Amino acid sequence: MPAARQIGPAVCPGPSRRQALQVGSLGVLGLTLPALWRSQRAAAAGRRAGGRARACLVLLLSGGPSQHDTWDPKPDAPAEVRGPFKPVSSSVPGLRVSELMPRVARLAHHCCVLRAVATDDHSHASSLYYMLTGHPHQPTNTEAARPGPPNDRPHFASALRQLHERGRQSHGLPAFVTLPEIMSGNDFVVPSGQFAGALGHRADPWVLACDPSAADFRVPALGLPEEVSPSRLDGRRSLLASLDHLRAPDFDAQAAKALDLVSSAAARRAFELDREPLKVRERYGRHKLGQSVLLARRLLEAGVPLVQVNWPREPGDRQTNNPLWDTHSNHNARMKDVLMPQMDQSYSALLEDLDARGLLAETLVVWMAEFGRTPRFNGSGGRDHWGGVFSVALAGGGVRGGTVHGASDRIGAYPREGRVRPQELTATIAHALGYQPSAEVHDVEGRPQPLSRGEVIRGVF
Repeated sequence: MPAARQIGPAVCPGPSRRQALQVGSLGVLGLTLPALWRSQRAAAAGRRAGGRARACLVLLLSGGPSQHDTWDPKPDAPAEVRGPFKPVSSSVPGLRVSELMPRVARLAHHCCVLRAVATDDHSHASSLYYMLTGHPHQPTNTEAARPGPPNDRPHFASALRQLHERGRQSHGLPAFVTLPEIMSGNDFVVPSGQFAGALGHRADPWVLACDPSAADFRVPALGLPEEVSPSRLDGRRSLLASLDHLRAPDFDAQAAKALDLVSSAAARRAFELDREPLKVRERYGRHKLGQSVLLARRLLEAGVPLVQVNWPREPGDRQTNNPLWDTHSNHNARMKDVLMPQMDQSYSALLEDLDARGLLAETLVVWMAEFGRTPRFNGSGGRDHWGGVFSVALAGGGVRGGTVHGASDRIGAYPREGRVRPQELTATIAHALGYQPSAEVHDVEGRPQPLSRGEVIRGVF
Protein backbone atom coordinates (compact mmCIF):
# COMPACT_ATOMS: atom_id res chain seq x y z
CA MET A 1 0.00 0.00 0.00
CA PRO A 2 1.25 3.55 -0.63
CA ALA A 3 2.03 5.74 2.34
CA ALA A 4 -0.75 7.87 3.74
CA ARG A 5 -1.05 11.04 1.73
CA GLN A 6 -1.66 14.35 3.47
CA ILE A 7 -4.11 16.32 1.38
CA GLY A 8 -4.50 20.04 1.78
CA PRO A 9 -7.36 22.39 2.54
CA ALA A 10 -8.08 23.61 -0.99
CA VAL A 11 -11.49 23.10 -2.57
CA CYS A 12 -12.82 21.52 -5.73
CA PRO A 13 -14.84 23.96 -7.88
CA GLY A 14 -16.17 21.56 -10.50
CA PRO A 15 -19.93 21.36 -11.21
CA SER A 16 -21.87 18.13 -10.80
CA ARG A 17 -25.24 16.48 -11.60
CA ARG A 18 -27.11 13.57 -10.04
CA GLN A 19 -28.11 10.63 -12.21
CA ALA A 20 -31.35 8.80 -11.54
CA LEU A 21 -31.29 5.78 -9.23
CA GLN A 22 -33.32 2.80 -10.29
CA VAL A 23 -34.66 0.93 -7.27
CA GLY A 24 -37.15 -1.77 -6.58
CA SER A 25 -37.47 -5.43 -7.47
CA LEU A 26 -34.04 -5.94 -9.00
CA GLY A 27 -33.94 -9.61 -8.16
CA VAL A 28 -37.17 -10.21 -10.04
CA LEU A 29 -35.62 -8.59 -13.10
CA GLY A 30 -32.52 -10.74 -12.85
CA LEU A 31 -30.30 -7.75 -12.07
CA THR A 32 -27.90 -7.06 -9.24
CA LEU A 33 -27.44 -3.56 -7.90
CA PRO A 34 -23.73 -3.40 -8.84
CA ALA A 35 -24.55 -4.48 -12.40
CA LEU A 36 -27.32 -1.91 -12.64
CA TRP A 37 -25.05 0.83 -11.34
CA ARG A 38 -22.33 -0.13 -13.84
CA SER A 39 -24.81 0.11 -16.69
CA GLN A 40 -26.01 3.49 -15.43
CA ARG A 41 -22.45 4.74 -15.22
CA ALA A 42 -21.68 3.61 -18.74
CA ALA A 43 -24.78 5.33 -20.07
CA ALA A 44 -23.85 8.51 -18.25
CA ALA A 45 -20.21 8.55 -19.41
CA GLY A 46 -19.25 12.03 -20.51
CA ARG A 47 -22.36 13.58 -18.92
CA ARG A 48 -21.93 13.14 -15.17
CA ALA A 49 -19.68 15.79 -13.67
CA GLY A 50 -19.94 14.98 -9.96
CA GLY A 51 -18.81 12.18 -7.71
CA ARG A 52 -19.23 8.45 -8.16
CA ALA A 53 -21.49 7.66 -5.22
CA ARG A 54 -25.07 6.49 -5.78
CA ALA A 55 -25.81 6.08 -2.06
CA CYS A 56 -24.64 7.35 1.31
CA LEU A 57 -24.56 5.66 4.72
CA VAL A 58 -23.93 7.82 7.78
CA LEU A 59 -22.73 6.08 10.94
CA LEU A 60 -23.45 8.64 13.69
CA LEU A 61 -21.56 7.90 16.90
CA SER A 62 -23.99 9.78 19.12
CA GLY A 63 -22.43 11.44 22.13
CA GLY A 64 -19.06 12.18 20.58
CA PRO A 65 -16.08 9.79 20.52
CA SER A 66 -12.61 10.90 21.54
CA GLN A 67 -10.36 11.81 18.63
CA HIS A 68 -7.39 10.71 20.75
CA ASP A 69 -8.70 7.16 21.10
CA THR A 70 -9.85 6.67 17.50
CA TRP A 71 -8.31 8.35 14.43
CA ASP A 72 -5.89 10.85 15.98
CA PRO A 73 -3.79 9.37 18.80
CA LYS A 74 -1.22 11.64 20.43
CA PRO A 75 1.55 9.34 21.75
CA ASP A 76 3.96 12.24 22.39
CA ALA A 77 1.50 14.29 24.42
CA PRO A 78 1.51 14.34 28.25
CA ALA A 79 -0.07 11.33 29.96
CA GLU A 80 -3.15 13.31 30.99
CA VAL A 81 -3.79 13.91 27.29
CA ARG A 82 -2.69 10.75 25.49
CA GLY A 83 -4.36 8.30 27.89
CA PRO A 84 -3.40 4.63 28.26
CA PHE A 85 -4.08 3.47 24.71
CA LYS A 86 -1.27 3.27 22.20
CA PRO A 87 -1.33 3.88 18.45
CA VAL A 88 -0.93 0.98 16.04
CA SER A 89 0.10 0.84 12.41
CA SER A 90 -2.62 0.56 9.81
CA SER A 91 -2.77 -0.86 6.29
CA VAL A 92 -1.42 2.51 5.12
CA PRO A 93 2.24 3.14 6.00
CA GLY A 94 2.52 6.28 8.08
CA LEU A 95 -1.11 6.28 9.23
CA ARG A 96 -1.51 5.18 12.84
CA VAL A 97 -4.77 4.82 14.71
CA SER A 98 -5.77 3.74 18.20
CA GLU A 99 -5.00 0.20 19.29
CA LEU A 100 -8.71 -0.09 20.14
CA MET A 101 -9.61 -0.35 16.44
CA PRO A 102 -7.43 -3.20 15.11
CA ARG A 103 -9.92 -4.39 12.46
CA VAL A 104 -10.49 -0.90 11.14
CA ALA A 105 -6.72 -0.37 11.06
CA ARG A 106 -6.44 -3.21 8.53
CA LEU A 107 -8.95 -1.40 6.29
CA ALA A 108 -7.53 2.12 6.53
CA HIS A 109 -6.61 2.02 2.84
CA HIS A 110 -10.33 2.54 2.14
CA CYS A 111 -10.55 5.65 4.34
CA CYS A 112 -9.87 9.35 4.07
CA VAL A 113 -9.47 10.69 7.60
CA LEU A 114 -10.40 14.33 8.24
CA ARG A 115 -8.41 15.15 11.37
CA ALA A 116 -9.25 18.86 11.67
CA VAL A 117 -13.05 19.03 11.71
CA ALA A 118 -14.35 21.71 14.09
CA THR A 119 -17.66 23.27 15.11
CA ASP A 120 -16.33 25.35 18.05
CA ASP A 121 -19.57 24.28 19.72
CA HIS A 122 -19.42 22.17 22.87
CA SER A 123 -23.10 21.27 23.30
CA HIS A 124 -24.61 18.07 21.91
CA ALA A 125 -27.76 19.60 20.45
CA SER A 126 -26.39 22.71 18.79
CA SER A 127 -23.20 21.04 17.53
CA LEU A 128 -25.27 18.16 16.12
CA TYR A 129 -27.47 20.69 14.32
CA TYR A 130 -24.38 22.26 12.75
CA MET A 131 -22.94 18.91 11.67
CA LEU A 132 -26.18 17.65 10.10
CA THR A 133 -27.32 20.87 8.42
CA GLY A 134 -24.09 22.70 7.67
CA HIS A 135 -25.44 25.82 9.45
CA PRO A 136 -24.42 26.99 12.94
CA HIS A 137 -27.20 26.89 15.49
CA GLN A 138 -28.45 30.21 16.84
CA PRO A 139 -27.30 30.54 19.57
CA THR A 140 -24.33 28.22 19.71
CA ASN A 141 -23.40 26.12 22.73
CA THR A 142 -26.94 25.29 23.79
CA GLU A 143 -28.68 22.05 24.60
CA ALA A 144 -32.03 23.79 24.02
CA ALA A 145 -31.89 23.19 20.27
CA ARG A 146 -35.58 22.88 19.49
CA PRO A 147 -37.10 22.71 16.01
CA GLY A 148 -38.35 25.92 14.44
CA PRO A 149 -37.02 29.21 13.00
CA PRO A 150 -34.32 30.32 12.82
CA ASN A 151 -33.03 26.78 13.41
CA ASP A 152 -35.12 24.99 10.81
CA ARG A 153 -32.47 24.11 8.28
CA PRO A 154 -32.88 20.59 6.88
CA HIS A 155 -30.70 17.57 7.54
CA PHE A 156 -28.39 17.38 4.53
CA ALA A 157 -29.88 14.00 3.61
CA SER A 158 -33.41 15.48 3.62
CA ALA A 159 -32.25 18.12 1.16
CA LEU A 160 -30.66 15.42 -0.99
CA ARG A 161 -33.86 13.39 -0.70
CA GLN A 162 -35.89 16.27 -2.13
CA LEU A 163 -33.60 16.48 -5.15
CA HIS A 164 -33.52 12.72 -5.58
CA GLU A 165 -37.29 12.32 -5.56
CA ARG A 166 -38.14 15.02 -8.08
CA GLY A 167 -40.02 13.27 -10.83
CA ARG A 168 -38.89 9.82 -9.74
CA GLN A 169 -40.84 6.83 -8.62
CA SER A 170 -40.20 5.50 -5.10
CA HIS A 171 -40.80 1.80 -5.90
CA GLY A 172 -41.98 1.20 -2.34
CA LEU A 173 -38.82 2.14 -0.44
CA PRO A 174 -38.26 5.51 1.22
CA ALA A 175 -35.32 7.56 -0.01
CA PHE A 176 -34.00 8.39 3.48
CA VAL A 177 -34.11 6.03 6.47
CA THR A 178 -32.85 6.63 10.02
CA LEU A 179 -32.45 3.64 12.36
CA PRO A 180 -32.56 2.09 14.96
CA GLU A 181 -33.69 5.21 16.86
CA ILE A 182 -33.62 8.97 16.67
CA MET A 183 -30.94 10.74 18.69
CA SER A 184 -32.34 12.26 21.87
CA GLY A 185 -30.95 13.74 25.07
CA ASN A 186 -31.12 12.20 28.50
CA ASP A 187 -34.27 14.30 28.97
CA PHE A 188 -35.81 12.57 25.91
CA VAL A 189 -35.83 15.87 23.98
CA VAL A 190 -35.04 15.38 20.29
CA PRO A 191 -32.56 18.02 19.03
CA SER A 192 -33.31 19.85 15.79
CA GLY A 193 -31.41 19.14 12.58
CA GLN A 194 -32.44 15.49 12.32
CA PHE A 195 -35.45 16.12 10.08
CA ALA A 196 -36.36 18.16 7.02
CA GLY A 197 -37.14 21.39 8.87
CA ALA A 198 -38.32 24.11 6.51
CA LEU A 199 -38.51 21.66 3.61
CA GLY A 200 -41.59 20.06 5.14
CA HIS A 201 -42.48 16.56 6.25
CA ARG A 202 -42.27 15.11 2.74
CA ALA A 203 -38.47 15.22 3.00
CA ASP A 204 -38.27 13.81 6.54
CA PRO A 205 -36.44 10.54 7.06
CA TRP A 206 -38.44 7.42 7.71
CA VAL A 207 -37.43 6.76 11.35
CA LEU A 208 -37.31 3.03 11.94
CA ALA A 209 -37.37 2.49 15.72
CA CYS A 210 -36.38 -1.14 16.11
CA ASP A 211 -33.95 -3.68 17.49
CA PRO A 212 -32.72 -5.77 14.56
CA SER A 213 -30.79 -8.00 16.98
CA ALA A 214 -34.03 -9.25 18.56
CA ALA A 215 -34.90 -12.86 17.80
CA ASP A 216 -38.41 -11.89 16.67
CA PHE A 217 -37.38 -8.78 14.73
CA ARG A 218 -39.87 -7.60 12.15
CA VAL A 219 -41.17 -4.26 10.93
CA PRO A 220 -44.91 -4.07 11.66
CA ALA A 221 -45.46 -1.29 9.13
CA LEU A 222 -44.46 -3.65 6.33
CA GLY A 223 -47.09 -6.28 7.05
CA LEU A 224 -50.72 -6.17 6.01
CA PRO A 225 -53.28 -6.92 8.73
CA GLU A 226 -54.69 -10.42 8.41
CA GLU A 227 -58.11 -9.07 7.45
CA VAL A 228 -56.66 -7.07 4.52
CA SER A 229 -55.95 -9.22 1.47
CA PRO A 230 -53.93 -7.94 -1.51
CA SER A 231 -57.17 -7.53 -3.49
CA ARG A 232 -58.71 -5.56 -0.65
CA LEU A 233 -55.62 -3.36 -0.55
CA ASP A 234 -56.08 -2.67 -4.26
CA GLY A 235 -59.66 -1.66 -3.52
CA ARG A 236 -58.51 0.80 -0.88
CA ARG A 237 -55.96 2.21 -3.30
CA SER A 238 -58.74 2.75 -5.87
CA LEU A 239 -60.88 4.45 -3.23
CA LEU A 240 -58.08 6.86 -2.41
CA ALA A 241 -57.62 7.60 -6.09
CA SER A 242 -61.32 8.47 -6.38
CA LEU A 243 -60.94 11.05 -3.60
CA ASP A 244 -58.14 13.01 -5.26
CA HIS A 245 -60.11 16.26 -5.19
CA LEU A 246 -60.56 16.03 -1.41
CA ARG A 247 -57.02 15.24 -0.35
CA ALA A 248 -54.26 17.66 0.52
CA PRO A 249 -51.12 17.16 -1.59
CA ASP A 250 -48.99 16.29 1.44
CA PHE A 251 -51.47 13.65 2.59
CA ASP A 252 -51.64 12.26 -0.92
CA ALA A 253 -47.85 11.86 -1.13
CA GLN A 254 -47.58 10.25 2.31
CA ALA A 255 -50.50 7.89 1.67
CA ALA A 256 -49.04 6.81 -1.66
CA LYS A 257 -45.68 6.08 -0.06
CA ALA A 258 -47.30 4.11 2.76
CA LEU A 259 -49.25 2.01 0.26
CA ASP A 260 -46.15 1.42 -1.83
CA LEU A 261 -44.27 0.32 1.28
CA VAL A 262 -46.77 -2.26 2.51
CA SER A 263 -47.38 -3.66 -0.97
CA SER A 264 -43.74 -3.87 -2.08
CA ALA A 265 -42.13 -7.30 -1.97
CA ALA A 266 -38.72 -5.67 -2.43
CA ALA A 267 -39.28 -3.53 0.67
CA ARG A 268 -40.27 -6.54 2.76
CA ARG A 269 -37.25 -8.56 1.61
CA ALA A 270 -34.88 -5.77 2.54
CA PHE A 271 -35.87 -6.14 6.20
CA GLU A 272 -35.60 -9.93 6.35
CA LEU A 273 -32.32 -10.28 8.19
CA ASP A 274 -32.77 -14.04 8.51
CA ARG A 275 -31.93 -14.24 4.80
CA GLU A 276 -28.35 -13.36 5.73
CA PRO A 277 -25.91 -16.23 6.34
CA LEU A 278 -25.16 -16.82 10.01
CA LYS A 279 -21.49 -16.06 9.40
CA VAL A 280 -22.35 -12.61 8.05
CA ARG A 281 -24.60 -11.79 10.98
CA GLU A 282 -21.90 -12.88 13.42
CA ARG A 283 -19.30 -10.80 11.59
CA TYR A 284 -21.32 -7.61 12.11
CA GLY A 285 -21.97 -8.51 15.74
CA ARG A 286 -25.17 -9.85 17.28
CA HIS A 287 -25.77 -6.61 19.17
CA LYS A 288 -28.19 -3.81 18.30
CA LEU A 289 -25.55 -1.70 16.58
CA GLY A 290 -24.12 -4.53 14.49
CA GLN A 291 -27.47 -5.75 13.23
CA SER A 292 -28.56 -2.17 12.55
CA VAL A 293 -25.50 -1.64 10.37
CA LEU A 294 -26.22 -4.92 8.58
CA LEU A 295 -29.82 -3.85 8.02
CA ALA A 296 -28.54 -0.55 6.64
CA ARG A 297 -26.41 -2.46 4.14
CA ARG A 298 -29.49 -4.43 3.04
CA LEU A 299 -31.44 -1.21 2.58
CA LEU A 300 -28.66 0.24 0.44
CA GLU A 301 -28.59 -2.94 -1.60
CA ALA A 302 -32.36 -2.76 -2.08
CA GLY A 303 -32.07 0.76 -3.47
CA VAL A 304 -32.46 3.17 -0.51
CA PRO A 305 -29.96 5.93 -1.38
CA LEU A 306 -29.67 7.62 2.06
CA VAL A 307 -29.38 5.72 5.35
CA GLN A 308 -28.28 6.92 8.77
CA VAL A 309 -27.47 4.57 11.66
CA ASN A 310 -27.50 6.26 15.05
CA TRP A 311 -25.55 4.67 17.88
CA PRO A 312 -28.23 2.98 20.02
CA ARG A 313 -28.73 3.63 23.70
CA GLU A 314 -28.22 0.98 26.35
CA PRO A 315 -30.98 0.21 28.88
CA GLY A 316 -30.90 2.68 31.75
CA ASP A 317 -28.11 4.82 30.35
CA ARG A 318 -30.08 8.08 30.72
CA GLN A 319 -29.34 7.91 34.44
CA THR A 320 -25.57 7.57 34.01
CA ASN A 321 -22.77 10.05 33.44
CA ASN A 322 -21.46 8.21 30.39
CA PRO A 323 -24.34 7.34 28.03
CA LEU A 324 -23.56 6.49 24.41
CA TRP A 325 -20.13 8.02 23.58
CA ASP A 326 -20.66 10.81 26.12
CA THR A 327 -17.93 9.56 28.45
CA HIS A 328 -17.83 12.19 31.23
CA SER A 329 -16.73 9.45 33.63
CA ASN A 330 -14.97 6.10 33.45
CA HIS A 331 -13.86 6.92 29.92
CA ASN A 332 -11.10 4.36 29.48
CA ALA A 333 -13.15 1.37 30.61
CA ARG A 334 -16.13 2.40 28.48
CA MET A 335 -13.94 2.80 25.43
CA LYS A 336 -12.07 -0.47 25.90
CA ASP A 337 -14.88 -2.74 27.08
CA VAL A 338 -18.06 -1.45 25.45
CA LEU A 339 -17.82 1.19 22.75
CA MET A 340 -14.74 0.53 20.66
CA PRO A 341 -15.22 -3.27 20.33
CA GLN A 342 -18.70 -2.77 18.86
CA MET A 343 -17.59 0.06 16.58
CA ASP A 344 -14.48 -1.77 15.39
CA GLN A 345 -16.46 -4.92 14.61
CA SER A 346 -19.48 -3.35 12.89
CA TYR A 347 -17.74 -0.59 10.92
CA SER A 348 -15.02 -2.92 9.64
CA ALA A 349 -17.62 -5.55 8.69
CA LEU A 350 -19.53 -2.93 6.73
CA LEU A 351 -16.47 -1.81 4.77
CA GLU A 352 -15.43 -5.40 4.03
CA ASP A 353 -18.93 -6.45 3.06
CA LEU A 354 -19.60 -3.49 0.77
CA ASP A 355 -16.22 -4.00 -0.88
CA ALA A 356 -16.79 -7.73 -1.42
CA ARG A 357 -20.22 -7.05 -2.97
CA GLY A 358 -18.89 -4.41 -5.35
CA LEU A 359 -20.89 -1.70 -3.57
CA LEU A 360 -18.20 0.28 -1.76
CA ALA A 361 -16.98 2.13 -4.83
CA GLU A 362 -20.40 3.71 -5.23
CA THR A 363 -21.50 3.97 -1.59
CA LEU A 364 -20.14 6.85 0.48
CA VAL A 365 -19.72 5.80 4.13
CA VAL A 366 -19.46 8.70 6.59
CA TRP A 367 -18.13 7.95 10.10
CA MET A 368 -18.98 11.00 12.21
CA ALA A 369 -20.37 12.46 15.43
CA GLU A 370 -21.52 15.83 16.70
CA PHE A 371 -18.09 16.61 18.20
CA GLY A 372 -15.10 15.04 19.97
CA ARG A 373 -13.80 14.97 23.54
CA THR A 374 -11.59 17.26 25.60
CA PRO A 375 -7.82 16.80 25.31
CA ARG A 376 -7.43 16.37 29.06
CA PHE A 377 -9.26 14.05 31.43
CA ASN A 378 -11.53 15.49 34.09
CA GLY A 379 -11.60 14.58 37.79
CA SER A 380 -13.98 11.66 37.15
CA GLY A 381 -11.68 9.92 34.71
CA GLY A 382 -13.73 11.14 31.78
CA ARG A 383 -13.39 13.39 28.78
CA ASP A 384 -15.93 16.17 28.29
CA HIS A 385 -17.58 17.77 25.25
CA TRP A 386 -15.21 19.27 22.69
CA GLY A 387 -16.02 20.93 19.37
CA GLY A 388 -12.58 22.51 19.03
CA VAL A 389 -11.30 19.70 16.81
CA PHE A 390 -12.29 16.11 16.09
CA SER A 391 -12.10 13.47 13.38
CA VAL A 392 -14.46 12.31 10.62
CA ALA A 393 -13.71 9.42 8.26
CA LEU A 394 -14.98 9.02 4.69
CA ALA A 395 -14.80 5.77 2.74
CA GLY A 396 -16.03 4.50 -0.61
CA GLY A 397 -18.04 6.54 -3.08
CA GLY A 398 -14.98 7.63 -5.04
CA VAL A 399 -13.08 8.77 -1.94
CA ARG A 400 -9.32 8.48 -2.27
CA GLY A 401 -8.49 5.99 0.46
CA GLY A 402 -5.31 5.94 2.49
CA THR A 403 -5.27 9.72 2.86
CA VAL A 404 -5.36 12.19 5.71
CA HIS A 405 -6.75 15.69 5.37
CA GLY A 406 -5.72 18.28 7.91
CA ALA A 407 -4.06 17.90 11.29
CA SER A 408 -4.78 18.82 14.88
CA ASP A 409 -2.26 20.44 17.18
CA ARG A 410 0.13 18.61 19.52
CA ILE A 411 -2.54 17.74 22.09
CA GLY A 412 -5.53 17.34 19.77
CA ALA A 413 -7.25 20.53 20.95
CA TYR A 414 -7.50 22.70 17.82
CA PRO A 415 -6.86 22.45 14.07
CA ARG A 416 -3.26 22.99 13.07
CA GLU A 417 -3.96 22.94 9.36
CA GLY A 418 -6.71 21.98 6.93
CA ARG A 419 -9.66 22.90 9.12
CA VAL A 420 -12.99 21.49 7.92
CA ARG A 421 -16.23 23.17 8.96
CA PRO A 422 -19.55 21.28 8.71
CA GLN A 423 -20.56 23.22 5.60
CA GLU A 424 -17.46 21.90 3.82
CA LEU A 425 -18.40 18.39 4.88
CA THR A 426 -21.99 18.70 3.60
CA ALA A 427 -20.72 20.20 0.33
CA THR A 428 -18.30 17.29 -0.05
CA ILE A 429 -21.05 14.73 0.60
CA ALA A 430 -23.28 16.45 -1.98
CA HIS A 431 -20.45 16.41 -4.52
CA ALA A 432 -19.77 12.73 -3.87
CA LEU A 433 -23.41 12.03 -4.74
CA GLY A 434 -23.20 14.02 -7.96
CA TYR A 435 -24.76 17.32 -6.90
CA GLN A 436 -23.38 20.81 -6.98
CA PRO A 437 -23.46 22.31 -3.47
CA SER A 438 -25.25 25.27 -5.04
CA ALA A 439 -28.13 23.06 -6.27
CA GLU A 440 -31.39 24.47 -4.95
CA VAL A 441 -33.99 22.85 -2.75
CA HIS A 442 -37.26 24.57 -1.86
CA ASP A 443 -39.01 25.04 1.45
CA VAL A 444 -42.74 24.61 1.97
CA GLU A 445 -43.29 28.19 0.76
CA GLY A 446 -41.35 27.51 -2.44
CA ARG A 447 -38.36 29.62 -1.43
CA PRO A 448 -35.02 28.29 -2.70
CA GLN A 449 -31.94 27.54 -0.63
CA PRO A 450 -28.68 25.86 -1.67
CA LEU A 451 -27.76 22.35 -0.61
CA SER A 452 -24.68 23.75 1.10
CA ARG A 453 -22.91 27.06 1.49
CA GLY A 454 -19.56 25.31 1.86
CA GLU A 455 -16.96 24.30 -0.69
CA VAL A 456 -15.94 20.78 -1.67
CA ILE A 457 -12.66 19.58 -0.17
CA ARG A 458 -10.08 19.18 -2.92
CA GLY A 459 -8.23 15.88 -3.08
CA VAL A 460 -10.77 13.79 -1.15
CA PHE A 461 -11.91 12.07 -4.36
